[in-house]
Amino acid sequence: MILHTKFEEEIEIRESDIIHFEQGLPGFEEEKQFVLVPIEDTLFSILQSVSTKELAFFTVNPFLFFKEYDFELTESVQEQLNINNESDVMVQVILTINDPFEKSTANLQAPVVINHKENLAKQVVLTDSRYQTRHALTESTFVSQEG
Repeated sequence: MILHTKFEEEIEIRESDIIHFEQGLPGFEEEKQFVLVPIEDTLFSILQSVSTKELAFFTVNPFLFFKEYDFELTESVQEQLNINNESDVMVQVILTINDPFEKSTANLQAPVVINHKENLAKQVVLTDSRYQTRHALTESTFVSQEG
């Protein structure tokens, strides 16, 4: 199936690429299906709605930028996403891209938790006061994957 993206691209996706958000995203409850599209040669991805071309979010793995980032999923979230093993989980955070890029921020208060084995996901709103919706995303926060 061909998907038209917000960024005027046409990408080919399979049914198995579609991530299902049972409750949608906060503010977009009617949007239940997305695909995560890596942006070539970057650490970033686009979470693109399958049904609404204009709805897409820049995302990133938060652990690459915030090495102290940590949270626990409630049992109810684990059940909703059918999570049985930590290795089944992928976490992305939604970015607010600013100009210049150094002023871009990450929403650490509401990570997108994806069970990539089941293609189930949920944006989880954390109650941890350490995390906010706008954490600076700068090169100085980048955590090297080498160590």
